[in-house]
Amino acid sequence: MRVTIDSLGAKGDGVAITHAGPAYLPFTLPGEVVELEGTEARPDFTLIAASPERQSPACRHFTECGGCDLQHASETTYHAFKRGLVVAALQRQGIEVEVAPLVPCAPASRRRVTLTAVRTGNRVLLGYNAARSTRVVPIETCPIAMPQITAALPVLRRLAGLLIDRKRPLKLLVTMTAAGLDIAAEGAARLSDTLRQQAVALTLEAGVARLSLGDEILVMARAPFIDFAGVPVALPPGAFLQAVENAERAMAERVTTHLAGAKRVADFFSGCGTFSLRLARQAAVNAVESDALALAVQDQAHRQAQGLKPLTTERRDLFRRPVPAKEMASFDAAVFDPPRAGAEGLARELAASRIGRLAAVSCNPMTLARDLKILVDGGYRIRSVTPIDQFLWSHHVEVVALLERG
Repeated sequence: MRVTIDSLGAKGDGVAITHAGPAYLPFTLPGEVVELEGTEARPDFTLIAASPERQSPACRHFTECGGCDLQHASETTYHAFKRGLVVAALQRQGIEVEVAPLVPCAPASRRRVTLTAVRTGNRVLLGYNAARSTRVVPIETCPIAMPQITAALPVLRRLAGLLIDRKRPLKLLVTMTAAGLDIAAEGAARLSDTLRQQAVALTLEAGVARLSLGDEILVMARAPFIDFAGVPVALPPGAFLQAVENAERAMAERVTTHLAGAKRVADFFSGCGTFSLRLARQAAVNAVESDALALAVQDQAHRQAQGLKPLTTERRDLFRRPVPAKEMASFDAAVFDPPRAGAEGLARELAASRIGRLAAVSCNPMTLARDLKILVDGGYRIRSVTPIDQFLWSHHVEVVALLERG
């Protein structure tokens, strides 16, 4: 059966409408003609007629590695797809607002990646999972990652061979910091003294700044740190960090500009201080976060920096205990950047508060749209919505929404 791809689905698959229902076909584009082999939701298929919007992928691992969904799409199609995800999420909540064009992301700019290593016989495979699978695809290159990370792949493979457990996968979170590469390993084996010494020697020989095994720092040649607009922050092993520095900067510029003039700002889900330390240049800030170590490093960074306004920290699980509206009376502005689950409880308290300006940052358009609906129903007006790309060629998109009362 031959069908024409009608649209792109939420995860970047081409969608064809058949008599048996929609078929989701990876790595296809709207307007392309394919021949289906089967009637299930994800049948095998053969491409018969390609779209003029199809381009050559940038990576030889594309279609096998599950990290990228849309390397085959032209820039025009790709940008429209990501903006469309945000538009569709808002429309499902009945929110009609202009969505800005996508802020693009350059190749070779991702400063952190998570690699998986598995043992197969006497071999250790290091790479990313295949699409919708736990199978590891070994990689030799990665065009989204910073060159320093790509160049380190041979060393990372050797290191994985020393750390890996025979019965479970090993995860390596690799971050390019201002001090060099930081490697945080999860799921490592219990190492003999000999293997520990070999891992330390290899780390130092490769010029890696730090190697951590879970909560243990195995070796640290230099303390990894991140610069938040001129404020250096020590990075705890495995701590959350925006994946692309330029995307982080684009988000922060919109947040700080919108909240300019505020006297006291709340930063909910503050992490290590991505927004709070920038905002402290213009206002007193209260940073709220559940991770004690993240709060500690931003507090330390604030104490060591010059010219910042007061910053206080509060450890709080904002999912279980959102800050009540009555406790927000002293704030005239706020920003929140929750995990993918969103901030439904906090949004309800914000909607009941008297805070004048809000900045909402999210990596999930669906939960953001739900939270924005709560805020709009509570009297806020959306001034702008900007999609920002930091997971290049994937179906994930960041969003910054700016709101004010009235």
